[in-house]
Amino acid sequence: QVQLVESGGGLVQPGGSLRLSCAASGSIFSSATMAWYRQAPEKQRELVATITSGGSTDYRDSVKGRFTISRDNAKNTVYLQMNSLKPEDTAVYYCNLDYSNRLTGRRYNTWGQGTQVTVSS
Repeated sequence: QVQLVESGGGLVQPGGSLRLSCAASGSIFSSATMAWYRQAPEKQRELVATITSGGSTDYRDSVKGRFTISRDNAKNTVYLQMNSLKPEDTAVYYCNLDYSNRLTGRRYNTWGQGTQVTVSS
């Protein structure tokens, strides 16, 4: 079983910074693709950033140059450094782990509980 626990959310002024952390349990973390999603009130959940097991990253256009996703496999933790925050970044941020064993067809997809990020004056 895999469990994810997010932390680091809070209230910040526009232009400020936050670093989110997501700690994973289990032995498959280093082989999994990790991602951050977010969901604002009355809106669909959207993908923010991904990082593969090999360290390749991708970001949605609206956060490029401001957010950085990284991982520390020794700590089973993925991070999202958020700089130059804007009010439109306000959302609940969720950590996601995705792993497939291509020999057995077994799929692991796990979500954290979410952490609130509020950007407001």
